[in-house]
Amino acid sequence: MQYNTKLGLLLFGVYLLLYGGFVLLNSFSPSSMESTPFWGLNWAIVYGMGLILSAFVLALAYGMMCIPEKDSQSEESR
Repeated sequence: MQYNTKLGLLLFGVYLLLYGGFVLLNSFSPSSMESTPFWGLNWAIVYGMGLILSAFVLALAYGMMCIPEKDSQSEESR
């Protein structure tokens, strides 16, 4: 497996764990998601926004850590 594929799957696994935690909390402890820790926002909103932000950060990390693949067509034409 290539490096970029492994990296993508690893970062997907990280996001899957974060999202799985959100789903499990909402499924098995919905009352805990109703508490308001910050500025009157409940945990569901805070966690959901955190998921969106983490997806963006993971996408940026993937873009920065990827190794550009060599263009095989341009090398064959030389």
